[in-house]
Amino acid sequence: MCGRFNVTDDPYMHALLDSLGVDLGQLPIRVGNDIAPTETVSIVVSNGKETVLKEACWWLLMHHEDGRIRPLTKYASFNTRSDKLNVQGSAGFDAFRQTRCIIPASGFVETQQGNAYAMDPVGSAIAFGGLFRRWIDGTTGEEVLSCSIVTLPPHPKIAPYHAKSMPLILPPDPDIQRKWLASTAVNVGELEALLSPQLPLPLKVTPIEKASKRNPIGESVLLAAD
Repeated sequence: MCGRFNVTDDPYMHALLDSLGVDLGQLPIRVGNDIAPTETVSIVVSNGKETVLKEACWWLLMHHEDGRIRPLTKYASFNTRSDKLNVQGSAGFDAFRQTRCIIPASGFVETQQGNAYAMDPVGSAIAFGGLFRRWIDGTTGEEVLSCSIVTLPPHPKIAPYHAKSMPLILPPDPDIQRKWLASTAVNVGELEALLSPQLPLPLKVTPIEKASKRNPIGESVLLAAD
């Protein structure tokens, strides 16, 4: 995943959040047509009793700089590879077991050999499987959240557009999505099936000018769901 996604405040996004039990009175969520790493995004988390929307920095590893919590850009951590989730000591090991989240999206961008492609779901929003961590800002004393999107080896249908990886797109099944959120109540072994390349939603793929500009420059192709 190249590191760009967008969020649209539309009926599909409302339906996703409603299915997760998020109080729709908390909308609008953070909306953007070009959300990039280190920017603030909206994530869905569970506190054990309810699911809520929180704001988080799209960069899992943070550090103290001049008394403030800021992204540790020495290491790219806006994505977390699935093959690192069970490596003890890795950035995502504890988060995978204790603080999983869902990152809602309306679409994302992949790149391959200098070409960029908008990947948009058909008739739904996307629930990215994500991780988050909590930090305390030394200046304000406030809690700061950071997050990353779990990435998988590419699905054969995605590989022509990005041969390295693809984001974990959770199936549009509220029970599965809630299980992902139930961090402390679920053994991670129950989630292993989700960590194999899959395409649970149909995606419309459109060539665009570049990752930061979604101007179409070619015909769209439909990738059918598995």
